[in-house]
Amino acid sequence: MELKRVVVTGLGAVTPLGNNPEDTWNAMLAGKSGAAPITHFDSSKFKSQFACEVKDLDVNEWIDRKEARKLDRYTQLAMISAMQGVKDAGIDLETEDKNRIGVIYGVGIGGINTFEEEVTYYGQHIEDGPKFNPFFIPKMIADIASGQISIHFGFHGPNYTTTSACASSSNALADAFNLIRLGKANIIVSGGAEAAICATGVGGFNAMKALSTRNDDPEHASRPFSASRDGFVMGEGAGCLVLEELEHAKARGAKIYAEMVGEGESADAYHITASHPEGLGAKLVMQAALEDAGMQPEDIDYINVHGTSTHVGDISEAKAIKEVFGEQAYKLNISSTKSMTGHLLGAAGAVEAMACVLSVQNDIVPPTINHEEGDDDPDIDYDMNFTFNKAQKREVRAALSNTFGFGGHNCCVVFKKYAE
Repeated sequence: MELKRVVVTGLGAVTPLGNNPEDTWNAMLAGKSGAAPITHFDSSKFKSQFACEVKDLDVNEWIDRKEARKLDRYTQLAMISAMQGVKDAGIDLETEDKNRIGVIYGVGIGGINTFEEEVTYYGQHIEDGPKFNPFFIPKMIADIASGQISIHFGFHGPNYTTTSACASSSNALADAFNLIRLGKANIIVSGGAEAAICATGVGGFNAMKALSTRNDDPEHASRPFSASRDGFVMGEGAGCLVLEELEHAKARGAKIYAEMVGEGESADAYHITASHPEGLGAKLVMQAALEDAGMQPEDIDYINVHGTSTHVGDISEAKAIKEVFGEQAYKLNISSTKSMTGHLLGAAGAVEAMACVLSVQNDIVPPTINHEEGDDDPDIDYDMNFTFNKAQKREVRAALSNTFGFGGHNCCVVFKKYAE
């Protein structure tokens, strides 16, 4: 069976850097940080009192106020990103066969805000007996974003959610890619969303000692590959990539951002939260993605790394890149856009895949910000180009995006310039 080619025809994004793809991308290229003191709840007694929140977003510009109340924040963000993506792709909803359009979105945690609100309310009124909002379960469950997107548009194709912690939306893209190239759908609206900046989310990650506590300097707290890094910065947001079968896209005259050409998946099988110290899973997943794409290491010009700004994670990923790419590791650009967006958890893969797509399209690599002179980790090879502090123009023939999740889940997706 000859596999079909898959292209990216639409983008959507709601991130701490901007409420659409253009603003997010421009902020990335400018090296802006999305970190600031938390406004979603009173964090004054928490070890981490800052995060990368989505800012100045009027949900009701996109979703009717009454309907928005029935949706957890992560679903609201997911739906807005999908609405942007479908509009950007120019899909004619009146003429397209909606049975051949699917929705696959990833989320790592899901409706944690709703869960916190409902359980807190019950605890405060326990003497009155169980009183829960009838929308509690439909708002909370992890699959509901993809369901709500399909309901909104009337898409009857494949519809489900992928959950693999911080690799969730990369796995969503991988599944969408595979279904389209197998001929099971013409278009899949794919991506991921997360909104866990609440007392439960921040408190839980603080208890694990996973978050940065640089409360006096939030904007410089996310500093991947710097010796002074002290944990990741929590982020929230959503990203959408509209993936489409090439001939279908050409037939309707769609614009094409890039071609998706491969994906890889692996497991560390090592620890529930820590990555393998030698980067075993990272090595395997990049090798698998290159093989699936029919590419060699020298074909890749840019890697958007997982790069969360944690001590072990950054070292292990850098080691894996050296081992997989050999001499090419010193010729390509590496950057962590999490230095600007924070860690978007289940949405990270989609937003970072968007950054890869736009790098391929525009021949420019966004930076890894917050690296200071003399802030070098002795366990990291700085002869590799981590694109520190300033975007770099270069030809980007192909780009690879890494995402790794708690539980040892690894996923890697590959994009290249589209050519006939």
